Amino acid sequence: MSQTHPFKIFSGEKSEYIAKQICRSLDCELGKKTKTTFSDGEFVVCYDETVRGCIVFIVQSTFPNSDNLMELLLMIDAAKRASAYKIVAVMPYYGWARQDRKDKPRVSIAAKLSADLLAAAGVDRIITMDLHADQIQGFFDIPVDHLYASTVFIPYLKNLKLADLVIASPDVGGSKRANSYAQHLGVPLVLCHKTRLKANEVASMSIIGEVKDKNVVIIDDMADTAGTLAKAANLMVENGAKSVRAMVTHAIMSGNAVKNITESQLTELICTDSIPFDTTRCPKVKILSVAEMFGNTISSVFYNKSISEQYLF
Repeated sequence: MSQTHPFKIFSGEKSEYIAKQICRSLDCELGKKTKTTFSDGEFVVCYDETVRGCIVFIVQSTFPNSDNLMELLLMIDAAKRASAYKIVAVMPYYGWARQDRKDKPRVSIAAKLSADLLAAAGVDRIITMDLHADQIQGFFDIPVDHLYASTVFIPYLKNLKLADLVIASPDVGGSKRANSYAQHLGVPLVLCHKTRLKANEVASMSIIGEVKDKNVVIIDDMADTAGTLAKAANLMVENGAKSVRAMVTHAIMSGNAVKNITESQLTELICTDSIPFDTTRCPKVKILSVAEMFGNTISSVFYNKSISEQYLF
């Protein structure tokens, strides 16, 4: 460890579960902080140990609600005002990323706004995973280390030893991500074409490609209400698929997600622990940990080593 600028790892309240695993992989202690909440919901965060001259890594996914983003901003600001040398936000899930462009008049670009908020708070670097759109990295004027869940998904998929494997994308927007898996594994790619009347509600869906007598694995970056995944799985089974699984990085699982997955033809939903999810709520959900991957990346950043080995593809 550097004698000049030691590193310390802290965590937001809702990401403490993965921060502890990251610290375990690095054989270090999770830093101590206090969060005090007023009766009206306003809160204040305070570091309970010195961070002066330290490289501070703050682990916090910004999944709903907005308090998670606000807590991260306050922790960055507190570290800056406490004379931390560098501040790195470790965000396994970068929220608000679906709003990455103006797809209709008079709407905000929340992904850019949250990037500006993080920069204004004083963050020096971002470490995140499977952004909804790769170009969000360009919203920052600071380094962004963008990791991919394929590092943990591919070994799991290979261990399944599925014959007649086909990779599928649940929509055209995710075709690039799914195609990377298909090319790496040397298997065909299938696309689902869907139309929406409003957010979180699929109006219609059709399959582009052959799934008959195939074992299908759907690749996506997030499962919110899981309506698209359920509809895609049911449609593929109707078209003769032998089995349908889904590999989704971020298990948001809001609304009727558990019901949709449970009642669908999905054999299994494989997710990472970027967002906490209790698998007892849905036995079909399998969680793979990315804590070691983030721990290795933190170590590489601290020691100024290449993080290319963290990328499977």
